[in-house]
Amino acid sequence: MWRLLARWLNHAVASGFVGVLTCELQFPESHSLKEKRNHLRSAKAQLQRRVGASVAEVDHHDVWQRARITVACVARESGEVERLLDEAERWLRGQEWEVALAERLVVDPDD
Repeated sequence: MWRLLARWLNHAVASGFVGVLTCELQFPESHSLKEKRNHLRSAKAQLQRRVGASVAEVDHHDVWQRARITVACVARESGEVERLLDEAERWLRGQEWEVALAERLVVDPDD
């Protein structure tokens, strides 16, 4: 009986959706790693505050004028994840740096 209940609970409780946005950022006015990291620190804080995202710099760590970041968020509905990713990308594109590339993926952990 407990196995049947556990199986029913696994199917009855949705696991939500995960959204991933990867962006290539360019900082044409940056003249040092310190300047670039200040921009990234601000971007991370704003994205965490605005959309509740986790953010990491994933490439170009030692390059002054480039960074690749990955933004991840979780929501109950796929439409909500899309909205959060849209908001994150819109905010990133509205800043003083350039967004050279933006790719996104929405994952349903149940698939």
